[in-house]
Amino acid sequence: MRTKKGNQLHSKGNKLPFFENAEDARECYAREIGNALRSEIAATGRTAKDIMRWTRASERAVKGWISGRRGPTGEHLIPLMARSDAVFAAVLKVTGRERSSRSRQVAEVRRLIQEAAAALDEVDR
Repeated sequence: MRTKKGNQLHSKGNKLPFFENAEDARECYAREIGNALRSEIAATGRTAKDIMRWTRASERAVKGWISGRRGPTGEHLIPLMARSDAVFAAVLKVTGRERSSRSRQVAEVRRLIQEAAAALDEVDR
């Protein structure tokens, strides 16, 4: 009889390093994504149907994300992050990388201020 090889998952790779257990990580992830989607809906007037179109996910799945009960899988998370700054920021927050996003935002604001100052200089001439 032939034994199966390579069918077991690595036992140490199932949780984020800054959580005590994988359950805390799942709950935090789902909660943060839910908060981000609710803020996106409130701020922009988007609906669950818009999110369904972005991700091609079912209505049931999207409502689970919005409520914070479940988080989207990778195939759905990518289009969400591409379309929603709130979701993108939430993922950075959960992974502890939100500072890198802020530094990019600060750099962009500095660039815009420099452009505005240059435009004012042109007007003043």
